[in-house]
Amino acid sequence: MKAIRKITVRTVLPEAISPLAQLAKNLRWSWHLPTRELFASLNPDAWEESNHNPLAFLGCISAQDLQDLAADAAVVERVQGAAADLDRYLSEPRWYQGLGGDVPSCIAYFSPEFGITEVLPQYSGGLGILAGDHLKAASDLGVPLIGVGLLYQAGYFKQSLSRDAWQQETYPVL
Repeated sequence: MKAIRKITVRTVLPEAISPLAQLAKNLRWSWHLPTRELFASLNPDAWEESNHNPLAFLGCISAQDLQDLAADAAVVERVQGAAADLDRYLSEPRWYQGLGGDVPSCIAYFSPEFGITEVLPQYSGGLGILAGDHLKAASDLGVPLIGVGLLYQAGYFKQSLSRDAWQQETYPVL
């Protein structure tokens, strides 16, 4: 039966640590180790339970635990520092902005798949990983690259073997 309506439940973060939402929504976390380490340090068990997905991670933490984190001055300082670092990353000129002259203001990059992180399994192998690496490098260089691809509703299937050694497929919902 097809669902009539979808409901999205979003975690309400205390004001002191509200920048965690911005950090989780920007895919830079997938290649920026300090941001991943910040999330992991807040609640290692929830980080593992969420399979290292910051958005899912925020949903795994209880409201009381979030309040406790917001009351911890050291945590608040680390979150604010990470948010300031992301803001600098997004706003400061990079290599591309230094080129001057007649450079394109945006560049489309077409690929059927982009392997940015295992949290978003929109790739099956080398081509997707290469395309994802291109996006990451372009971001770090300030190149205004826009990835245009296919968003598979269920992603690529995962394979496993049954007890009888038959291949079994599962289709993760994205």
